[in-house]
Amino acid sequence: MKLAGKVAAITGGTAGMGRGIAEAYLAEGGKVALFARNPDKGAAVLEELGAGENAIFIAGDVMQQSDVEGFIDQVIAHFGTLDILVNNAGGAGDLQPLVNLSDEAFDEAMKWNVYSTFWACRRALPAMLEKSDGRIINISSMEGKHGKPVLTAYSAAKHAVNGLTKSLAREVGAQGVTVNAICPGLVITDIIKNNGPATAKAMGMEFDEMVTMFAQEAAIKRPNTVEEIAAVAVLLASKAGAGITGAQISVDGGTAQY
Repeated sequence: MKLAGKVAAITGGTAGMGRGIAEAYLAEGGKVALFARNPDKGAAVLEELGAGENAIFIAGDVMQQSDVEGFIDQVIAHFGTLDILVNNAGGAGDLQPLVNLSDEAFDEAMKWNVYSTFWACRRALPAMLEKSDGRIINISSMEGKHGKPVLTAYSAAKHAVNGLTKSLAREVGAQGVTVNAICPGLVITDIIKNNGPATAKAMGMEFDEMVTMFAQEAAIKRPNTVEEIAAVAVLLASKAGAGITGAQISVDGGTAQY
């Protein structure tokens, strides 16, 4: 029970890596607040988790500042505290060569990935700093360490998330708050299954070809799993992770070996 009694706020918490992290935190004795857009799905996920009063769902759009800040406020009001913030929500958005990329599409990538993280961190930090204890975990990407064609806006956004992580870690480390990023490789979630074909098409290949390409770039020659990402999120949120801050931890099967 590495997280007994700890309260975690997780954006994008009803699917994929966000849900996997929520399940792992609950299994370690934590309490979770999930944030996503679809209230019906949120209610269904709560029922499936079967965690009773240890899990709540709050509906909102991560690209709306008032929704993100309201989520953090509601979590603190409901549970009385906030120990862990997982900024999981994000995505690639419009996939175009840079010469075809609109200002609106670039802005969307920044808002979805960077501004959402910034807003949540800024709102959550006072509660953590007040008690000199907290964990912030930003879900970045291996594209935050290198890049691929047509993923320019997404890669720029995830590089920004990593930069925010490093700077904020230095700001608040002496006050008991750690800030880290997890940089996953390809993880075959439902979102990837739904949106992956469009990504692959923009890259000039079929979905299966894209999966194979990512797998071959990895030392382990396969995609990562949600469980592998969640295990690192548990470590960073626990006492065992107290000495880790400002890190961008690759969980990508050895694709980006730094």
